[in-house]
Amino acid sequence: MAKKKNEWLDWIKALLVALGLALIIRMFLFTPIIVDGPSMQPTLHDRDQMIVNKFTYRFWEPERFDIIVFHANTEKDFIKRIIGLPGEHVEMKDDVLYINGEEVAEPFLQDQKDEMESYEILTNDFTLENLPGEYEVIPEEHVLVLGDNRRNSTDSRVLGVIPMDQVVGKTELIYWPFDRLQIVGE
Repeated sequence: MAKKKNEWLDWIKALLVALGLALIIRMFLFTPIIVDGPSMQPTLHDRDQMIVNKFTYRFWEPERFDIIVFHANTEKDFIKRIIGLPGEHVEMKDDVLYINGEEVAEPFLQDQKDEMESYEILTNDFTLENLPGEYEVIPEEHVLVLGDNRRNSTDSRVLGVIPMDQVVGKTELIYWPFDRLQIVGE
């Protein structure tokens, strides 16, 4: 009888340790997210399931074109692409991205642009000064984000620049649906 009792205690201990590890991993390292809506199409699709790396930005600085998850408000997290970094001036003119006055290619948009008529534009003109906050350059510890579906995205053009303390993490792995299993980036 004592042997059975010890066996049950061992199982309970193992289960508690496993639950504790799962909780630590989810809170501090990785967490799943489900893409909600079309704002990142065609890169990400509505209902794609992804893994968010929550520790990357504790050790490395964000990079242009990283896809991040951030707290848009108290109820909702958004997933967007970093376009502008701290200290930079961002402008979009005639569907061309300019960072500090230099043209920057956005290769992840090329297929969309190729499908458009010559008179159509994907991204309306804007400058950093026209966005909420009216900054001349992106402040330290902030990033400017845009959705890949520029015609249907609530991003920095509406929200302003995003404080890094609101960033949950970087995401690049689609794990479901299985036929879309891939690492996304540029």
